[in-house]
Amino acid sequence: METPVFEEIDPASDCDCPGCRHWRSVLPYSPAGRAPAHPAAHRALVVATAATAAAALGAGHAAAAPTAAHAPQRPGVPAGEQPGTQQGPRGPLYGPPDTAAEPTAGAQPRAITRTAIIERAQTWVTAKVPYSTTAYWSDGYRQDCSGYVSMAWNLAANEWTGSLASFADRITKEELQPGDILLFHNAADPYSGSHVVIFGGWTDQTRTSYTGYEQTPPHTRKQSTPYAYWNNSAKYVPYRYKGVTAAAANGAAANGAPATRAYPGAAAFGPGARNGHVTELGRMLVARGAGRFYASGPGPGWSDADRRATEAFQLAQGWRGKDADGLPGPQTWRLLVTGQGRDVPPGPASHGVPGYPGRAAFRPGAENEYVTRLGRQLVKKGFGKHYTSGPGPRWSEADRRNVEAFQRAQGWRGGAADGYPGPETWRRLFS
Repeated sequence: METPVFEEIDPASDCDCPGCRHWRSVLPYSPAGRAPAHPAAHRALVVATAATAAAALGAGHAAAAPTAAHAPQRPGVPAGEQPGTQQGPRGPLYGPPDTAAEPTAGAQPRAITRTAIIERAQTWVTAKVPYSTTAYWSDGYRQDCSGYVSMAWNLAANEWTGSLASFADRITKEELQPGDILLFHNAADPYSGSHVVIFGGWTDQTRTSYTGYEQTPPHTRKQSTPYAYWNNSAKYVPYRYKGVTAAAANGAAANGAPATRAYPGAAAFGPGARNGHVTELGRMLVARGAGRFYASGPGPGWSDADRRATEAFQLAQGWRGKDADGLPGPQTWRLLVTGQGRDVPPGPASHGVPGYPGRAAFRPGAENEYVTRLGRQLVKKGFGKHYTSGPGPRWSEADRRNVEAFQRAQGWRGGAADGYPGPETWRRLFS
């Protein structure tokens, strides 16, 4: 599993400052890097040319990059030589010089909804924007973790992990909602290990993992992430952007329940629909006993699992016919968001084994409550040695190896001990 531990460059001389490390890394490619002088001399020359030497040198890491260094507004094109850091500094957006915005301390945050934050974050996931501390995407934002958050929050400039907190309010884990961030700023060595992740919502009811949007090598990714992060977990702090508007909850929800009770309309659901309302519908249905219908997810794309889970909830209310068609209407939505009505009853035993959800729940890529339940039972039975964390809702190689160990303990070999739980494995494990 990739982690955002930035690459260290071994110094070729006695100087181990970030600048020297940077120039040695770009030496084969940069004309400036071929000069023997200390990198500070190059920076001083650039700043003096821009007639801003005093201000830039006095600002430390918070100094803005000179606007004259704008890169072409093309995806993945390096935007000139940056200070020698493992993440980019505060700086303007890169594009046409007359449209660039200098970072301004204490600037009024731009209003944005939670839905818009997640949608903007998804654009880089879809495009698989390559990670870089010295390149800028076509939207003008730097292609590192802090540039990614600057883009998602629609900030007027490229911020860094040392300045993002000034645009946000510190919150608690319990207050986290989609669009908030988990920030680790390593003050002792700001350009080594510092990282920031966008919170996309809890993936389970225990709040032990969440959907994380992050910019990390090799490119932007979205995946289930253990709270608060894979490493340095205790150092990540939750923050909320000050510009989130009151209408932010319409397309995103916190902790499995929408912050608004408004029904989003029939158009938000059904074949072809893809939005935050579908995700929240699925999460609410899982909380009401419909988890067995989801082999993975819930997610933003409408699926047959959403339809079947909705139908099961509607049938549990005693509805029939068009009232139980699997498409959530205003009444279905109201019962779910208020916690009223009857829960979905347990389903019939699969393969004659109570509680067994079927093999699809344990295929590669599966993410559901049954994987968590299986893992916990394996640990309880003494077959959890392959877990380094968890167990959690996402099927992993650790789950498979632990199941295989349990199967071999039954005396099974070959295909009967493949690490994937069938009905007999499930029956013996939970008996």
